[in-house]
Amino acid sequence: MEYTVQKLTRLAGVSTRTLRYYDEIGILKPARISSSGYRIYGQKEVDLLQQIMFYRELGVSLPDIREILTSPDFDKVKALKEHKNRLLEQRNRLDMLIRNVEKTIAYTEGRIKMTDKEKFEGFKQKIIEENEKKYGEEARQKYGDDDVDKSNAILKNMTQGQYEELQRTEEKCRKTLLEAFKTGDPAGPLAQEAADLHRKWITFFWGDYNKEAHAGVAQLYVDDERFTKYYDKDQPGLARFLRDAILIYTGKK
Repeated sequence: MEYTVQKLTRLAGVSTRTLRYYDEIGILKPARISSSGYRIYGQKEVDLLQQIMFYRELGVSLPDIREILTSPDFDKVKALKEHKNRLLEQRNRLDMLIRNVEKTIAYTEGRIKMTDKEKFEGFKQKIIEENEKKYGEEARQKYGDDDVDKSNAILKNMTQGQYEELQRTEEKCRKTLLEAFKTGDPAGPLAQEAADLHRKWITFFWGDYNKEAHAGVAQLYVDDERFTKYYDKDQPGLARFLRDAILIYTGKK
């Protein structure tokens, strides 16, 4: 079956402007142009639009979607299975948050008791799942399943006080690091204070501290662009500065 722009917008629930933009950037071109000058989309384009909408729903940027879909290694069946798994993860997280809200309502109305730990279960599970999605595969290859599972269990079992201390430590580390960056000296007192706060922060997840592992994580901040973007969004060059400060702190530089 073939569709004009108007028919496809009604079918998929997207705007005509969106379809024209997708055509302009080359992510979804019509199958042909009719003699009247109308864009015509066939089954292949309909299926491709569905894939694009799946990825957009999962928060993937259009440049990344284009790269994925135009890759010679793109496997449609595999992609659909990955979509399903990620949607199930989202559903599980939402179900947990809904249960948490329901418990909180019952607790507020005095119908049940709710521990401090239970109040934060949904939020901590979200952190675990996001970390697994972004870095899980690399972390499990580098450190092994046991260490990653141990780290997830530590986070999940944190008390309210421990969780709040984790967040305070992370925020203090970030602020101290930004101030240290202004000095330009990764060996200076402020930079070393930031490195020590970073040690304290990762120990929340690891349980036990290891200098070699700490130095390895610091190097990863420079080697992996995802980590680099996370730190450099506050200040370009911050990831490299933190890496240098931690390598000095751990005696590796």
